Amino acid sequence: MEHNVSLISTLAAGFGLALILGFVAERLRLPALVGYLLAGIAIGPATPGFVADVGIAAQLSEIGVMLLMFGVGLHFSLKDLMAVKRIALPGAVVQMGAATLLGLGLAMWWGWSAGAALVFGLSLSCASTVVLLKALEARGTLESVNGRIAVGWLVVEDLATVLILVLLPPLAPVLGGATQAGSADVPLWRTIAETLAQMAAFVVLMLVVGRRVLPWLLWQVARTGSRELFTLMVIAVAIGIAYGAGVLFHVSFALGAFFAGMVMRESEYSHRAAQESLPLRDSFSVLFFVSVGMLFDPMTLVDQPLHLLGVVAIVMLGKAIAATAIVLLFRYPLNTAMTVSASLAQIGEFSFILAGLGLQLELLPKAGMNLVLAAALVSIALNPVMFAMIQPLQRWVLSRSAFARKLEARDDPLAELPQTTERQYLEGQVVLVGFGRVGRRIAQALTERDIPFVVADQSRETVEALRKRGMAAVSGDASDPMVLVQAHIANAAMLVVAIPDSMRARQMADTARQLNPGIEIVLRTHGEEESALLRKEQLGTVFYGEEELAKGMSRHVLQRFNADIPENLSPVATPAH
Repeated sequence: MEHNVSLISTLAAGFGLALILGFVAERLRLPALVGYLLAGIAIGPATPGFVADVGIAAQLSEIGVMLLMFGVGLHFSLKDLMAVKRIALPGAVVQMGAATLLGLGLAMWWGWSAGAALVFGLSLSCASTVVLLKALEARGTLESVNGRIAVGWLVVEDLATVLILVLLPPLAPVLGGATQAGSADVPLWRTIAETLAQMAAFVVLMLVVGRRVLPWLLWQVARTGSRELFTLMVIAVAIGIAYGAGVLFHVSFALGAFFAGMVMRESEYSHRAAQESLPLRDSFSVLFFVSVGMLFDPMTLVDQPLHLLGVVAIVMLGKAIAATAIVLLFRYPLNTAMTVSASLAQIGEFSFILAGLGLQLELLPKAGMNLVLAAALVSIALNPVMFAMIQPLQRWVLSRSAFARKLEARDDPLAELPQTTERQYLEGQVVLVGFGRVGRRIAQALTERDIPFVVADQSRETVEALRKRGMAAVSGDASDPMVLVQAHIANAAMLVVAIPDSMRARQMADTARQLNPGIEIVLRTHGEEESALLRKEQLGTVFYGEEELAKGMSRHVLQRFNADIPENLSPVATPAH
């Protein structure tokens, strides 16, 4: 009896070969994703031997993109996105414009038409969210200020790319391409209005209805005590909303999944949801890289080496230089500029979609599609190298460039407290590190009882907003001793670390002990295992848990200042001394 096993054979070949070549790449001290890309080339149609089903591999990789973006949404709230809008919005627009102009100019120099050159330039302007997230997760910087800026930047890029994908078909005849059936009689203004209305309707539906319904549904499923149902709920929400967003609102699957994660983040079980979906996210993200390799034609390296070199230069150098200049203009430090530029120095899924649409509309030649795929393969493989070069390159630039040292040492008004700061915030105060969900709850409890505190947060936008509200705050990574010094940790009564990063918490605690041996330290962790490790090191009072962590930390701090404790601050999270 014959069976159609193309799905099974694709999974078996993709996972098996990716495992072998990924392991070999790691042993050679190369990123594992290089092995995944080579596995895709090996089972792709451009190489002899077994050929996997390209269509099925593309759909499976799309699931990986959905789950990965859903996970990002679970850690990236709307407030986080709005917090970096001041740099992410203009940065993404300017950087996409610069990359598009570079690609357009290069293609027209080759003799391509204006329409083909424009589509080619647009394909080079949008970076891969999947590659960025894997890189940030591997370095543990996804929730850092640099990570939030990079992710926010790419979210803006994704939104802009979705708009471009909708506008390109009606514009194709003007650019010299083919006309799609049914679109010839539709005015351009109507297409734009319908697109914006659909996107706005989806966002409103998710933020108004979804943020109330989804957390409630997750809570109901969690009450059953069934781990299988909980995992099924998480996966069904991620993929179901992503698919519904694409079918009903013409929003990309990736953005649909991202907003699903954002609204589910309001649930107290969001951390558990992220953990439950992690194995599937990792597995299917591997298939994304395998599917990229399957689309690559190795002969492009032989037939058009100089063309490919020019394209890779735009992607890895042109985009990086543009991003660095923009970030520095917004008075962010050199390290942030280099991290963001490395994050954007690659292209991926949206580039393939744009190039494919250009090919379908008879705007982009087949050679253009091959160059986009080849540039994606090269830039994805070399992107980990870009990240690894950040620290050495930063040291080299600072040692040789007086201008770079001036940029690094320039005065930032948000990096230190104003001269007019009252003495109560300089002596005997609480230094509160992190102003997220937990930090805000603690700050509210302190404010209501007139206990002075200074906030230290990596987000300049958050610190700027706090300053406008008359609150004492400094900008920077508190694991850097100078940030705690600017928060006057030497004379503080207590250090409260409200971020769940145990490694950075250790650095902050060590700095605080050196500068102020008698200071009391309160730390936050995600689980009991981390709590036990910190307790063994005797760094301070450690709180862990999900539901009532902020209440427990707030109660502990108020007790130390002999303030009245409201009844709603009964701790469920267990403090570990």
